[in-house]
Amino acid sequence: MPPREISKLLFTRVYPLYVAKAERRNRTREEVDTIICWLTGYTREQLDRHTSIPIDFQDFFDQAPSIHPNSAQIKGVVCGVRVEEIADPITRKIRCLDRLIDELAKGRSMDKILRP
Repeated sequence: MPPREISKLLFTRVYPLYVAKAERRNRTREEVDTIICWLTGYTREQLDRHTSIPIDFQDFFDQAPSIHPNSAQIKGVVCGVRVEEIADPITRKIRCLDRLIDELAKGRSMDKILRP
């Protein structure tokens, strides 16, 4: 079976995994939502709609109102790859979101996660 392109993964299926990861570490769904809204520019209502309909990551990020300009400050390793070295824009955005959720689960404060 060939590897599945990451941008075609359903955001709708991955979102509950983000929440579960955060909750296992005594963080909240609201914190996950705050991170996603910060990165994408979605409102909470828009995010709620996107979590209830099947949408892949490609469309999720293509429809995002605006990617936060400070997202360029997101650095680190996700799945063995440095986020800042990823050339494909959609894959980079997905891995940035993964990195932010990892930071939340590791106990980092929201002030630092949201890169003021």
